[in-house]
Amino acid sequence: MQKMKDKVVLAFSGGLDTSFCVKYLSDDKGLEVHSVIVNTGGFTAEELNDIEERALTLGVCSHTVLDVEDEYYKNYIRYMIFGNVLKNSTYPLSVSSERTLQAMAIARYARGTGAKYIAHGSTGAGNDQVRFDLIFMSLVPEIQIITPIRELRLSRDAEIEYLKNKGVHADWKKLEYSINKGLWGTSIGGKETLTSNLPLPETAYPSQIQNFEDEIMTITFEAGEITKVNGIAYSQVQAAIREIERIASAHAIGRDMHIGDTIIGIKGRVGFEAAASLIIIKAHHALEKHVLTKWQSYWKEQLANWYGMLLHEGQYLDPVMRNIEKFLDDTQQHITGEVTIRLKSYHFDIQGISSNFDLMNSGFGTYGEMNSGWTGDDVKGFTKILGNQLRIYQSVNDTNALSDNR
Repeated sequence: MQKMKDKVVLAFSGGLDTSFCVKYLSDDKGLEVHSVIVNTGGFTAEELNDIEERALTLGVCSHTVLDVEDEYYKNYIRYMIFGNVLKNSTYPLSVSSERTLQAMAIARYARGTGAKYIAHGSTGAGNDQVRFDLIFMSLVPEIQIITPIRELRLSRDAEIEYLKNKGVHADWKKLEYSINKGLWGTSIGGKETLTSNLPLPETAYPSQIQNFEDEIMTITFEAGEITKVNGIAYSQVQAAIREIERIASAHAIGRDMHIGDTIIGIKGRVGFEAAASLIIIKAHHALEKHVLTKWQSYWKEQLANWYGMLLHEGQYLDPVMRNIEKFLDDTQQHITGEVTIRLKSYHFDIQGISSNFDLMNSGFGTYGEMNSGWTGDDVKGFTKILGNQLRIYQSVNDTNALSDNR
C-alpha cells in the first residue's frame, strides 16, 4: 500500500516565488500541496481564475480562494484612514497591512484541513517572513512552517532556472518584477529596488498614464468613512476606493519609492502605486485639520504613528492595537464633510473642504485679519501670562539671547 503523503498548505500568489514552492514541495519534498490565495480585494475574477489554473498546472492537489475583502476594510483599512497612516510619511502600508490578515486566514484554513505543514514563499531578507511566521507560530503552533526560498537562499534567476528545468513555461521577462496588488495599493520590487539610486522603469508600474488633463474630484466623508465620490453615493466603501483608484490611476498618481528600516534591521526599498490610498488619506487628514482640536490632532498623530509601525511589523494581535483603535474610533464623530481634490498628471493637491463641523469659524475671528471674540487688551494679558516662564528663565540665567554668540 502506498504511503499517504503529508499535507502542506501553501500561501500562493501565482508569482515566481510561490510557483517555485509548488514544484519544490511536491517534487523534491514529496508533499501533498494545497495552495491557498487570500484575496484582500486586489484581484478580478478573471485574475483569480488564471491563478487557479496556474496552480493546478504546476501540480497542486487543490486550490482555494479565501475572500477577506470586507474584513480587510473593516479591521485594517478603516483604521489606516482614521489614523492617516503613512509609514515614514510616504508609504500607505499597501501590502504590509495585508500580510497579517492573509496569514490569519491561511492559519484558520490550514487548521481545518489537518495539514502537518504550512508554507510561504518569503525570502530571508524581507519583512514578510516575520509577519507570516509570527502569525503562524501564534495561532497554529502545532503546524510546522516551511519556507523554501528562505531556506535555500535562492535568487530569482536560480528559481527561474529551476522551473525551466522542471518544464514550466511562463513569461519569464514579466516575472522579473514582483508585483503585489491589493485594494489599498500595489507594491513593485525588481532589480532597481535592490539599489539606492535606480528608479523603476515606467513599464514596471501596472497603471500607465492615460489622462493628461486636470480633473476635479470630490470625496464625502461621514464619521470618517467615505460615503460619496463625485457626488455619487456608495453603500460599500471598497467600491468607492476602487472608483477613486480608477479615476486617479489614469493620471498615474500615487507612484513613489518607500525606503525604510525592515523588521530584521536592514534598510529596504520598494516601489509602489497607490493612487486611491494616498488621495483618501490626504483628503481625510485635510478634513480633520479643520474639525479636530489641536490636542486631538497631536495625540492622534502620536498614536497613529505607533499603530502604523506595529501593523507594519506584524504586531496586529497585540492588544494595544485594539486600545488605539478605540481612540481612533472616538475621534471620528465629527469628521463629516466634503473634500475637493485636483488631479494632475503624476500628482494631486487638496483644494479645500466644506463641513458643518469646521472650526475655522469666522464668528470667532479670521486668521491674520480680524478678531471677533476678544480685544487687543485680552491678547496683551494672555501674552504676558504665557511669557512668564520665559521671562523668569531669561532673568535668572542671563542667556544673552540678544547676542550673536549664543
